[in-house]
Amino acid sequence: MAMHRFEGAHIGEGEFTPEVLDWIARENWWNLWVPESFGGLGMSLPEGLETLRSLARLDGSLGWTVTLCSGANYFIGNLEGDVAKGIFMGSKAPVCFGGSGGVFGTADREGDTYVVSGTWKYATGAPYLTHFTLNARVRENGTDVIREDGTPLVRSFVLGRKDVEIIRDWNTMGLRATATHSFAVRAKRVHGRYSFSYDELYRSDPIFKIPFGVFADLTLWVNYIGMAEHFWEEARKVAGRNDFVDRLQRAVSDADGECSGHGERIWHLVSKAEGIPEAYAREIHQNATDSVGLLAEAVVKGYPMLGIRAATMGHPLNRVFRDFFTATQHHIFSPLGRRGHR
Repeated sequence: MAMHRFEGAHIGEGEFTPEVLDWIARENWWNLWVPESFGGLGMSLPEGLETLRSLARLDGSLGWTVTLCSGANYFIGNLEGDVAKGIFMGSKAPVCFGGSGGVFGTADREGDTYVVSGTWKYATGAPYLTHFTLNARVRENGTDVIREDGTPLVRSFVLGRKDVEIIRDWNTMGLRATATHSFAVRAKRVHGRYSFSYDELYRSDPIFKIPFGVFADLTLWVNYIGMAEHFWEEARKVAGRNDFVDRLQRAVSDADGECSGHGERIWHLVSKAEGIPEAYAREIHQNATDSVGLLAEAVVKGYPMLGIRAATMGHPLNRVFRDFFTATQHHIFSPLGRRGHR
């Protein structure tokens, strides 16, 4: 990866500059998981995880944004062939999906179309997106459609940038350049072909056979590892070698080894067309949750030993600290899942 031009630069202090966005586009990182036949990099899971970890080590906002947006482009596997071709091969500009995983709106079904309305929170990279993805409750005649198990039917949709209103409400202490704003859709009619479900696949590539929950766990986990590794590197510059620095290094190394091991095993299973047992998927999620807790604990315990520089705005230690602990507020590895951890 051609990162040398930006080493040490404050990539994520504000929204990404045109230079940074051009760099991402040239490296084709939005399309980590998109097949080469659609203009993507078509990376294997281990290759992609290593790329995302390296980006997060360089800058938290960079890693997080590329992870979430390339993870949204991953939905190419859930789109009908003609729709996928029209979007990914019919655009001169780099295609960048992103959106919200929350069910914050409705989709009124009318024949082959849906009228989508609502306001969705937390669309990572909102100003950089060409397409927005969202989840909505399906309704008919103003009433929720109920599935056989008694729960409301939810469908996912992809809309063009022009159909969405960005609400600039991202005002956090860290991950500033992720620009994770809310967005609204006002009664937009969408053809059913631009609706999709996570468990409906139109491509047979191994990468798309990974359950989305497992894919999300692993791709986000490497971000925490990359940011913690960056914190360790900066702490070593300030404090030299001491017990705290050594403990943090071990925590990062252990997390990296564990995550990489899962990535290799998952890739082996899907490459051999073998399924991912639910018990193994739960194990990965618990391992990731515990690992992020250990990394956070290691960073917090050592932070008071790093002096006023670690509390100074603009210093790398301070920036990485703010990015890391903003990332810990994502629900995926909620502390509620770590109650048994000591």
